[in-house]
Amino acid sequence: MNTLGRGLVSATLGLVAFGLMLFLPAGTFHYWQAWVFLAVFALATWIPSVYLIRTNPAALERRMRAGPFAETRTLQRILVTFLFISFLAMFVVSALDHRFGWSPVPASVSLIGDVLVATGLGVAMLVIIQNSYAAANITVETGQQLVSTGLYGLVRHPMYTGNVILMVGVPLALGSYWGLIFVPPGLVVLALRIRDEEGLLEQELSGYREYEQQVHYRLVPYVW
Repeated sequence: MNTLGRGLVSATLGLVAFGLMLFLPAGTFHYWQAWVFLAVFALATWIPSVYLIRTNPAALERRMRAGPFAETRTLQRILVTFLFISFLAMFVVSALDHRFGWSPVPASVSLIGDVLVATGLGVAMLVIIQNSYAAANITVETGQQLVSTGLYGLVRHPMYTGNVILMVGVPLALGSYWGLIFVPPGLVVLALRIRDEEGLLEQELSGYREYEQQVHYRLVPYVW
């Protein structure tokens, strides 16, 4: 199956999985926040993916190799597994919040959450466009070149910045404040992932140590 076919299958299965994680715990299909979230997620991922299929399918291939089993380092497998479980729990808790009305969230806040979701996904996709070696798993490929412009001129790990924006946006988009309890531990895991990743990059990616001296912030400008 070619990249387009695998991309379509992956995207479809992803939306089905998201739907199950939302509508089953919610106990209803009358959950407009979930429907809007799914639409935003689909558009924010499919449109850039179609662009990458036309312009740089290899970059999309790297992005599709995700998950604990795609990692070669034991620590990263553990961290990615924790992130996957956290996202699953975030979806389920947010849907349960909707079902039982634990934290009534105004529609305006949910729409702001959708904007954050679209922004986070957009940042991640822009990173892939600017750096074709950006992958979902941590690796350094033969011939890989250091990228220090664009978003990489602001922070050293802009894809994770997009992930943070996404983590904050998802519970709000789904109409839940309780889902935000998974953001702090998610940030801790991302920080551990970044520190381990930078150890690898310092050893294997030419010019990375010099790049660290030029761009001081890893995740958020002027913060860390």
